[in-house]
Amino acid sequence: MERIGEKIKAVLFAQHHSAKWLAEQIPCERTNVYDIFKRTDINVNLLKQLCVILDYDFFADLSKEVFPQKK
Repeated sequence: MERIGEKIKAVLFAQHHSAKWLAEQIPCERTNVYDIFKRTDINVNLLKQLCVILDYDFFADLSKEVFPQKK
C-alpha cells in the first residue's frame, strides 16, 4: 500500500502546485505540509479538505486498495 502522504504529494506536484501553495490553502505552516507527506495515515476531516482543495478523490484510491476486487 502506498503511504497516503506520498499520494497527496504526488497529486499536488502533478497539478504543478507547491507545498507553500497547499499550506496557504489549508491554512497551515509549510512545515506541516511536509509532515503530511510523511504520514502513513491521516485524519478523515483533513483528507476530505485535501480532496476539495486538490479536486481529487483520495477516498476512492483508498477504497480500491482495501477492496481491489470491487468495481
